[in-house]
Amino acid sequence: MFQMSRESKKNKITRISEIVKRLKKEYPDSKCSLNFDNPFQLLVATILSAQCTDERVNKVTSKIFPKHPDARAFSSLSEKEIGKLVFSTGFYNNKAKNIKAMSDIISHEYNGEIPNDIEKLIQLPGVGRKTANVVLGNVFNVPSLVVDTHVTRITNLLKFTKSKNAVVIERELCKIVESESWSIFAHLLIDHGRKVCIANRPKCQECILSNLCPSSKE
Repeated sequence: MFQMSRESKKNKITRISEIVKRLKKEYPDSKCSLNFDNPFQLLVATILSAQCTDERVNKVTSKIFPKHPDARAFSSLSEKEIGKLVFSTGFYNNKAKNIKAMSDIISHEYNGEIPNDIEKLIQLPGVGRKTANVVLGNVFNVPSLVVDTHVTRITNLLKFTKSKNAVVIERELCKIVESESWSIFAHLLIDHGRKVCIANRPKCQECILSNLCPSSKE
């Protein structure tokens, strides 16, 4: 049993290392659940995933990407046309506006190529740190720790953070998670959050992390 009251950084590193080890064993096929064939497609899919399920996004993009596979193809579309294509993902007006503007910038300023630098990525319309980290970690193999709702909720339950601010959580986790596990970390927690640590009804009795989780005792 790990001592969790006023836990030292050293103990946090030890505890989270064991958590990552167990999750990797439990979910050996854990990976990004969005379908894509290139960096631009993942960028678009991640933008569409806001307030929408990955399953729905994949259904939508499976019809869009074969006809519009890259930034130049999207740039040739009007904002209204993009809106019609992504309508069922919700908030389609805002998403279409951002995707159109982002596509234009990628096409004209980056010669159709997605930059592999987080500072350049977050300057693109509709791209925050979460989206940028998704792209960096999954297509450029740049160690990047994504903080989404699952990561926020579960790392709070595990008492590795008390914050709800994604930037703060990312900074705190990067200090204790080994960099080689940054990119897979969110996918592991997403899989665990969907299967076991379900919001409002966690299955603590079935959880492989129960003896490492202070919240399972509450």
